[in-house]
Amino acid sequence: MTSASAAPPPPDRGHDHRWPALAVCLAAGFMTLLDVSIVNVAVPSIRTGLHASQSGLQWVLSGYALMCGLLLVPAGRLGDVRSRRAVFLTGLALFTAMSALAGAAQNETWLVATRLVQGVAGGILVPQVSGFIQQMFRGPERGRAFGLLGATIGVSTAVGPLLGGLLIEAFGPEEGWRWVFYVNLPIGLVALPLARRLLPGPAASPDGARAAARGAGRRSDLDPVGVVLLGTGTAVLLLPFMEQEEWHGPQKWLLVPLALLVLAGFTAWERRYARSRDPLVDLRLFRQRAYGLGVLLSLLYFAGFTAVFFILTLYLQNGLHYSALQAGLSIVPFALGSVATAAVGGRIVGRYGRPLVATGLATVVVGLLATALAVHLDTGRSAGWATAAPLLLAGLGSGLVVAPNQTLTLSQVPVARAGSAGGVLQTAQRIGSAAGIAAVGSVFFDGVGTGHPDWPGGFQAGLLSATALAALALVVALADIRGRRAPEPVAVPVAQEGAGAGPS
Repeated sequence: MTSASAAPPPPDRGHDHRWPALAVCLAAGFMTLLDVSIVNVAVPSIRTGLHASQSGLQWVLSGYALMCGLLLVPAGRLGDVRSRRAVFLTGLALFTAMSALAGAAQNETWLVATRLVQGVAGGILVPQVSGFIQQMFRGPERGRAFGLLGATIGVSTAVGPLLGGLLIEAFGPEEGWRWVFYVNLPIGLVALPLARRLLPGPAASPDGARAAARGAGRRSDLDPVGVVLLGTGTAVLLLPFMEQEEWHGPQKWLLVPLALLVLAGFTAWERRYARSRDPLVDLRLFRQRAYGLGVLLSLLYFAGFTAVFFILTLYLQNGLHYSALQAGLSIVPFALGSVATAAVGGRIVGRYGRPLVATGLATVVVGLLATALAVHLDTGRSAGWATAAPLLLAGLGSGLVVAPNQTLTLSQVPVARAGSAGGVLQTAQRIGSAAGIAAVGSVFFDGVGTGHPDWPGGFQAGLLSATALAALALVVALADIRGRRAPEPVAVPVAQEGAGAGPS
């Protein structure tokens, strides 16, 4: 990395298309995130239309998330070292093509294969979005940009079930699932030419990773050994969580300590590699309180946040026999609350810092506890109405968590590390989501039981466990606040951008 005396890199404003360029990035990010939540409600339709097996359906869901998680950090690094725009365009074109092929699938194998490649494309796309935000914006503008990204995350996660339900309602249970994938086509086809015209190219990014590596007297490459070790460790760690329903028995959990050993080997390799070359992940980033605790907070929060939608959809559809459309409508209050505060959170995070995130987390905890109480008091078909107000409150809190935490976590990261650092943060989110769904789902199914299913009881038990994960994230935020003797800076002074990754 460059020294502190290096020439300050200006914000990449080139032809000053940064806000339209951000809109293109957010559209692509929305598409990749939507494909996680929208497919969940399409599972019965896929089973009907393709006569798919339970194992095949599991891979339609988990294969996408797994492949996406494996590519986040390497793809982010590729964008840092080469051309972020070229990598983005490649991922967007591939994602759009795979969406068309998935919708046209004629059998289970075809659909699973296209979903795996679609996950690869998503993993290529996602880290470029945060990388472009770091590259194009500075100071308060960066906070606003991340606020819009947070709103996009909230909308795509919560609106997916509603949109999926509408499409299946419109096109029928046998063919409706195809439109869950086809819905990506107009977004991708419009975004591709706009991305090519609006996004800055490598020439507009003087603070590239190669220049940073030369300033530190090191060679820059893609660190292939690091890529293999991190990919293997992540895959082995995610697999038992994603295959919990299909892979019975405790033997699968032996993969967790194995994964931790591989990741420990990755850490040792990166430290050794950094002596002479530019590593895949600069571990000095974790010396920054903002980055290290922000990644941990994100992992814990996404473990609870994502699991809530999983068990709520199961409860409404299986327990109360809601249609896919009705279940999707029940999640809308959370989405509306999240959108309402995410953009605002991005604007004011510079003023309030980590206490804003703590306030959001406390609001989420209260909202989820109120949701559990509402289900306890109303166990009938009107539960969707009873949970609307508390889910709205939880959504309002969530909007103050995701975007502000991302802004604070990446605030001290040099632009030369924007893609890989963002990839690490997003990988933590994927791991948290997979682990949370597995853990909270297990509590949920144990609470429901088998003989005489207790759906309200199972949902309350699962929701309380998800709330506990959000509360742990709140503890991390409070520990960060207590551990700071001075207010947290939200953006590195321009003169120090790219100065390295020392403690914040």
